[in-house]
Amino acid sequence: QVHLVESGGGLVQAGGSLRLSCVASGRTFTGYNMGWFRQAPGKEREFVAAINWSGGSTYYSDSVKGRFTVSRDNALNTGYLQMNSLKPEDTAVYYCAADPPPFRAWGSLEYPYWGQGTQVTVSS
Repeated sequence: QVHLVESGGGLVQAGGSLRLSCVASGRTFTGYNMGWFRQAPGKEREFVAAINWSGGSTYYSDSVKGRFTVSRDNALNTGYLQMNSLKPEDTAVYYCAADPPPFRAWGSLEYPYWGQGTQVTVSS
């Protein structure tokens, strides 16, 4: 069992930056792929970014490509989402999720382990 806790959300003006962190506990998630997702009010949860277990491969949704960077530090059992050039439409609750092998498709909403989310609000 993996327990995930996100942090780093907050209120920022458009064009600003935030870095989200996701700390895993319970068991190491070194061998797990990790994803970031978000859910805005009244909308379905959507994929944002993902990184494979080694950190060697990353994948982004078109809406954040070039602005967001996903990374991880397996020694610290922590994943990160650096968000730059934030837009009001990025406002949402952001969730990290972990996927053990055999891995699901990038961006799958079927990842078995999820954090409770952190609110990101971007003002115009």
